[in-house]
Order: sequence, then structure tokens, then C-alpha cells
Amino acid sequence: MTIQHETREAWLNQVGAGLAAGPFAAAGAEVPTNWRAAIGFPSTGRKGKRIGECWASAASADGHFEILIRPDVDQPMELAAILAHELIHATVGLAAKHGPKFRRVAVAIGLEGKMTATTHGLAFRAALAPILDAAGPVPHAALGFGASSAPPKQSTRMIKCQCAECGYVVRTARSWIDDMGAPLCPAHGAMEVV
Repeated sequence: MTIQHETREAWLNQVGAGLAAGPFAAAGAEVPTNWRAAIGFPSTGRKGKRIGECWASAASADGHFEILIRPDVDQPMELAAILAHELIHATVGLAAKHGPKFRRVAVAIGLEGKMTATTHGLAFRAALAPILDAAGPVPHAALGFGASSAPPKQSTRMIKCQCAECGYVVRTARSWIDDMGAPLCPAHGAMEVV
């Protein structure tokens, strides 16, 4: 039976619970229950290369591991693989990084490749197929990074200086005015900072 989720987080929670009860349990790895996952930018922001991130439970005010998955990822299997990777961090402890403890669990649940950038292998996909079928479609679409309601980044603000007599205008950086004073009009001398 396919469940229709209203939120991405509900979908991630169901998939995470399926991972914990299925592949993780079969590997002898106990996923802590104090975790939650969300779609959002990791600490490196939208320009960073991280596609997922697990924050320590000590960083959360209520003691939860906080897992973030980039909003430009929307494929269910890829979302599940990223979630699994971050759940391994919560399971073995962040201090283990991508070392032997991490590797043991990752390989056991079917993740492959370089441990800092795991991918879903055939065994992982086979184990996840019924979990993803039960979770149903992801209520999420990839976020493109073109348009946003955020204001454009302010570039260097040039300060207008104008001659009171002839109207001659010069624009210069505030640091130049602070260090050297207002510029001079070639015909009349001192200019006003407008």
C-alpha cells in the first residue's frame, strides 16, 4: 500500500524508519531514534558541494541528530542513499568520520564507492525498492538555483560627490573619502558628498 505524504520530512522519516528496520538492522547497526531529516542547504550553502550533512545531537537544542539534504536532489533512490549515508554518521558517531566503522556499515547496507561520496549499489537498490514503494512519491521537486526572492547581493556602493557650483559629479568608494577626503572639482575645488 502506497502512502501519500504531505511533507518531504514525513517521506524522509518513513524511508529512514524503513532503513533502520531493514538494511541497518540486517547489518547489526542500531540507528538512534533521536534524528530528523529535512530538505535544506547544508552548512556550505548552495554553492558548496555537500549533498547531505548530519549535525551532532549536541548541536540541537532538543538533542536530535539533524540531517539536511540539498534541495536540488529529488530522485527517491538518491534521496534514500543520501539519507542512509547521513544515518550511518548518526549511528557510528560523527567522530568516526568516514573511517572503518563507517565503512563497515556502509558496505553492509549496500552503499558503494568512495566513503566520502557513497552511491547506491545493486544490493542497496534491491533492499530499498519495497521501502520506496511503501513510502510512495516524494512530495518534492528539485529546486533550481536561478531565481529567488532574496535581494541581489550588494556590490561596492559608490558614493556620489558633486560640485555645488557647476554640478560636476564623481563617484568614489567610501574608503577613499575616509582616507583622502572628498575629490576636487577641476574648476572649483572642493566637492560635497551627496
